[in-house]
Amino acid sequence: MTTDPLRAAGAVVWRGDERSPEVAVVRRPRYDDWTFPKGKLKSGEHVIAAALREVREETGLTVTLDRALPPVHYLHGARHKRVDYWAGRVAAEAPFTPGEEVDELRWLPLDRARDLLTYARDADLLRALRAAPLATVPLVLVRHGSAGSRQAWEGDDARRPLDPDGLAQAATLATVLPAYRPAILLSSPSLRCVQTLEPYGMDIARDALLSEESQDPRKTPALAGELTAPAVVCSHGKVLPHLIASLSGADVHLRKGAFAVLHRLGERVVSLERYVT
Repeated sequence: MTTDPLRAAGAVVWRGDERSPEVAVVRRPRYDDWTFPKGKLKSGEHVIAAALREVREETGLTVTLDRALPPVHYLHGARHKRVDYWAGRVAAEAPFTPGEEVDELRWLPLDRARDLLTYARDADLLRALRAAPLATVPLVLVRHGSAGSRQAWEGDDARRPLDPDGLAQAATLATVLPAYRPAILLSSPSLRCVQTLEPYGMDIARDALLSEESQDPRKTPALAGELTAPAVVCSHGKVLPHLIASLSGADVHLRKGAFAVLHRLGERVVSLERYVT
């Protein structure tokens, strides 16, 4: 018998003035309950991609993800279930179409949503939603994917490509980045970094300050810190820890293919999250 938890993902979707937002609450006829849009991960699906898909399928809404909210844990039958949630900002709104899973959607201010929600754990999410600013700007810092052995590579190390595992990580990353709607992709000139971002399908700028050889302890953090629009930066394991610490004060080390998301309000980092691909 498997002991792995059931995994699901969703979002507390908000719109309007962040000082008094409305949130989307949905009714599931199968359970006769009111809750937030969420659903189970598909096999091999990244949890962030699942959150985007489930919100879109249940509500017709395309969202960008702000900071993560505390995951919800409960028993589903005899198995432990974990549901990961994010604050989700409406990026595009299509007419809602009732279906078998969700037959009604209501936009409500927080106090009315709290009264309608069936589960106390969902009311806790509303408290977490208001615990920090909503409208932040994401900076996604990515360590390049797996690229084989440095020692086994005979050419210029800057030309060392992703291996099959790294290409799979890059493909997964491309399903995640729509959550942040980046306006800028910026990479070390090294091929393995550029290849990590390529599947997303946007132009990629390159800067030697993000390379292992030309990083600068002052100029490299300044380069990333000056990005005021949603952005993705891909670099190396020898560059990113100092870069992240300079921007956030956090000691974060990323394995290959992993990424950190810094949700910023001006120069202040409101939330830092770390994920693997």
